[in-house]
Amino acid sequence: MQPFRKLTSVVTPLDRVNVDTDQIIPKQFLKRIERTGYGEFLFFDWRQDPNFEINQPRYKDSQILVTAKNFGCGSSREHAAWALSDYGFRCVIAPSFADIFHSNAGKNGILLITLPEEQVQTLLDRAAKTENYKLHVSLEDETIHDDHGFEAKFSIDPFRRYCLLEGLDDIGLTLRHAAALDAFETQHNEKFWLTPRA
Repeated sequence: MQPFRKLTSVVTPLDRVNVDTDQIIPKQFLKRIERTGYGEFLFFDWRQDPNFEINQPRYKDSQILVTAKNFGCGSSREHAAWALSDYGFRCVIAPSFADIFHSNAGKNGILLITLPEEQVQTLLDRAAKTENYKLHVSLEDETIHDDHGFEAKFSIDPFRRYCLLEGLDDIGLTLRHAAALDAFETQHNEKFWLTPRA
């Protein structure tokens, strides 16, 4: 997983509440078992509308999505995080997130930032009205700012922060203890005679 430290990007505004996981990645695309290839289906139904935010050339290559409260609600599907990540979003800012989506996003390298509704509305308005509107996000300092005077502090769970800074998903985190796991396995095989030896 790619470490997340600092990010500067154009902001895509998605001013909708209760965006559920079936809107993020519709169920008909959940047949794949790989984590990749979902980006082209992100918000599939809404993208049929040429005026949908993500279809607009001004938001091309955006890595920051700003949206309204309760983002990621609905059924549990890690594919929603995979689709956002595969499309290129590395950070989502909202007043609140659904719990399971929150966990899935963090495990897939997406920084979720919770800000008060007034601050999120300011970002939504600026991103909609200002061409090439960018935010600067620093996970190291837990700060956000733009070039027009907006500044905010945020906080995230210390363990999630560590994993994002180090680029560790669950497998990467486990592999940091590979030597200890090998030592335990060797000791276990020598200690218990019922364990078949390789």
